[in-house]
Amino acid sequence: MRSSYPRKLLFRKTKHTTSYSLSTLAWRKFKKNRLGFGSLIFIGLTVLVATLGYLITPDQTPFANDQCLEVGLKKPGFTVNMLLVRKNQPEFQVSWLSAMISGKRSDFTPVPYNTYRIQGSYVILTDFTDVPGEHSQERSFHLADIVFPLTEDRNKIKTVGNMLLFKDIYGISHRESISGLTATIRSNNMIRRHYWLGTDRFGRDMLSQLLIGTRVSLSVGLISVFISLVIGIFLGSVSGYFRGWIDQLIVWFINVVWSIPTLLLVIAITFALGKGFWQVFIAVGLTMWVEVARVVRGQILGIREKEFVEAGKALGFSNYRIIVHHILPNIMGVVIVISAANFASAILLEAGLSFLGIGVQPPMPSWGSMIKENYGYIVLDSAYLAILPGFAIMLMVLAFMLIGNALRDALDVKTSS
Repeated sequence: MRSSYPRKLLFRKTKHTTSYSLSTLAWRKFKKNRLGFGSLIFIGLTVLVATLGYLITPDQTPFANDQCLEVGLKKPGFTVNMLLVRKNQPEFQVSWLSAMISGKRSDFTPVPYNTYRIQGSYVILTDFTDVPGEHSQERSFHLADIVFPLTEDRNKIKTVGNMLLFKDIYGISHRESISGLTATIRSNNMIRRHYWLGTDRFGRDMLSQLLIGTRVSLSVGLISVFISLVIGIFLGSVSGYFRGWIDQLIVWFINVVWSIPTLLLVIAITFALGKGFWQVFIAVGLTMWVEVARVVRGQILGIREKEFVEAGKALGFSNYRIIVHHILPNIMGVVIVISAANFASAILLEAGLSFLGIGVQPPMPSWGSMIKENYGYIVLDSAYLAILPGFAIMLMVLAFMLIGNALRDALDVKTSS
């Protein structure tokens, strides 16, 4: 017997009959939180910037450390004419992957200038100055020495009419016309460099320093949180599940570490391990596991008496299987929220250590070390040198805190979706 209801109505899905997994429901709730979802997009962009690294920075030298003292302490938006003079050394060849990770040593020395003229086989520059009335010195560069890497003996360059005869450091003989070298220099070696966020006192590009400094902050957060999760989840799980004297011993150890101020403990571990890039990660990670262990222990104490845990024991499952496959998945939501907050704390700790001079060491750029180098300019007319990295730290910490709050609301099963 055929139904009297229309076929479309029989197979229509309504909002009340459609079922979703808990992760799907949590993701839907998270997307409704505009601040949290916007922070996630911001973090994604910073991760992309940190991954691409030197491929997108104006200064692609290692650590963005191309110093040009003549253009130090210039305002954002500063532009200057540069003559790129070939260094008299072999060309430094690297792959794109190596350049993205570690940067590429420049084969040219930038020379800022105000005006230039070509006289015979020389380019004569007037040194850059932006001070009205200040006299500029003149410097001369041989045309061949600008384009090719030559030996230190420039007297071996011969001029025959309009031609230049010389050898480079590889022993290769060249016969170049003066007009041809002049055209090459004007098109390839004379550039106008833009400093979108200005320069520091050493003439380094501030934008490049900020972008590469993103790597340090994200790396210290990621590795430190990973170390804290490994230690905290292990100790918290063992303490909460087995209880007894093991629980008492671990709780005593947690309380001892918890009683020591975090910054002082990080400084002590840093002094013991030494100054450096990886030492900061380990020092911060070894101080952030306490909160993870306390929360995991408390959650497991409430779950270990549930029916599914008793059923696992009755079926003969090992303690390892019960903890890893049955208990921990039920508390990962709380752990994820704690990790977001710890990520923000790790960024602040790294910045504080670098500001004190015991964190990431120069020439590696770090937002904390940038503030340390430039905080004296706050009372002068170059306060942006310290404000920019401070603003970057504030945005990164705020983004992770907003993500943590959004995750807490999204993973709360008591609230309606």
